[in-house]
Amino acid sequence: MFRLSGQILKNGKVIASCVSRQEGTENRTKKVYTALEEICHHFDLPVPIWLPTRIREFQTRSKTTFLSDSFMEEISFDGLEIQVIEE
Repeated sequence: MFRLSGQILKNGKVIASCVSRQEGTENRTKKVYTALEEICHHFDLPVPIWLPTRIREFQTRSKTTFLSDSFMEEISFDGLEIQVIEE
């Protein structure tokens, strides 16, 4: 099982969180994209853009935070943090 945690951060605090569980034979990248879409749907957010800095950070730490520059629309929080919690 693959689990990805999503947390909305505002003023240094977690204001909402959820976990997406993915099963199946898809590769890790597909599971991450599917889980991120599920998390964004849960929070009623647009799916953020994977900027090169976010990709590198996620590849090395299995964790990244999407800031306002990753969203096409204005957001009312500081960032969306995602982290792999089980592979």
